[in-house]
Amino acid sequence: MTGFTRLWLQVFVITVLLSGCAGVDSNTRDDSSGLPPILAQDEVVRSYIKLGRIQITREVFTTDALISTDVYDWGTAALRREAAKMGADAIIFPEITGAHTTSGVIPSTEFRATGMAIKFK
Repeated sequence: MTGFTRLWLQVFVITVLLSGCAGVDSNTRDDSSGLPPILAQDEVVRSYIKLGRIQITREVFTTDALISTDVYDWGTAALRREAAKMGADAIIFPEITGAHTTSGVIPSTEFRATGMAIKFK
């Protein structure tokens, strides 16, 4: 193996190892904030009761337009805060959507975050 090939292989291995840690989404996993996590259906292995459906709406006018990552961050944080107020252990079936509307002559976008708050038995 030549020196160049060995160097390239080392760089490749280091890049792969470091990039594997970059995909963790801190908004949905249990962290030190004490807020309930957002779980996929296959992550729920214990029986639970449904506390209720959470729906939060936010209207944003053209001057305050959010980019998509801000919308996702806002939606997950809002769902987690509301679920904590309900005493939930987790949130399932999250949906974060946006729809363009017009209020009079001012265009706006309505963002909506919904999910189901659950409590484990």
